[in-house]
Amino acid sequence: MSHPILACRGVAKLFGANAGRFVKDGRFSGSPEELAAAGVTAAVRDVDLDIARGETFVIMGLSGSGKSTLVRCLSALTPPSAGEVLFEDHDLMKMPEGDLIRIRRHQMGMVFQHFALLPHLTVLGNVAFPLDVQGMPRAKREERAHEMIKLVGLQGREGRFPRELSGGQQQRVGIARSLAVGPDLWFLDEPFSALDPLIRREMQDEVLRLQGMLKKTIIFITHDFDEAVRVADRIAIMKDGRIEQIGTAEELVLNPATDYVRAFTREAPRAKILTARSIMATPVDGADFAGEIQAGARIAAFAHDVEASPKPYAVVEDGKVIGVVDRLAMIDVLVGRERKSVAA
Repeated sequence: MSHPILACRGVAKLFGANAGRFVKDGRFSGSPEELAAAGVTAAVRDVDLDIARGETFVIMGLSGSGKSTLVRCLSALTPPSAGEVLFEDHDLMKMPEGDLIRIRRHQMGMVFQHFALLPHLTVLGNVAFPLDVQGMPRAKREERAHEMIKLVGLQGREGRFPRELSGGQQQRVGIARSLAVGPDLWFLDEPFSALDPLIRREMQDEVLRLQGMLKKTIIFITHDFDEAVRVADRIAIMKDGRIEQIGTAEELVLNPATDYVRAFTREAPRAKILTARSIMATPVDGADFAGEIQAGARIAAFAHDVEASPKPYAVVEDGKVIGVVDRLAMIDVLVGRERKSVAA
């Protein structure tokens, strides 16, 4: 991994009158039983992670897992009870208040689940609002707002109010507003969970499109594994305030570190996650192949061809055959049966 733009070390967030008893020298300690006896809730406990510049990092878990609280700590909206949050190697909690405000206003953007638009402002006014807070002159901030509105496909709706927009359009306004400041870090806290499935997928496509253009560092919160698979470079799965495992979707499905991760990923769309490399078998010299498949191709992209062919397909990388995929491999994937893969 390249040098992280954002990291945390031993981060914990405790709630309760006796929370201070479980923090010593900036570090958290305490068993679940001790916390419960003291009436303290550990929403986040002992989290370590590194997020690379330009990465789309998804944090996911069920309701109450601590994912939103962790994001509030990462975005400096909530101070952690213990540990460090490092932005470009600087501990956010040790910064002067003025520097922290500057970072939040100029280098961080956030999209919320419930849009959080200002109802008395037009689309243009909402998108320009964070620039107004920065003190940018009106002509310049409106020019920037127009650029962002065009970027998210709302050109021509600048004068409308939030109540005059659909849910998907309102969320596009939220996206445009969060991008207006040109953030280095882009936080999306379950941004599409309030939308119907069709609009939700369109908005996922929009994030992918924007990320392809802008190359932001994205911290994306969701409880939906399908959504995580679509947008993530890496995924962190949380349970009871802790991170159970961090990895690519393929790593989580193939090599779950805990029983919880195994259960969490059991119903994952394997054909959309796993690649030819992960299911290939050892090639046989002189075999007759029906065709070639790139090692990094997702199974969903080639499953129909392989299932319809009596001959296996060669798995290739850099023009070299490194494995073979056949009908049996497809069946194994569909039923979730483990199959030993070949190391490339």
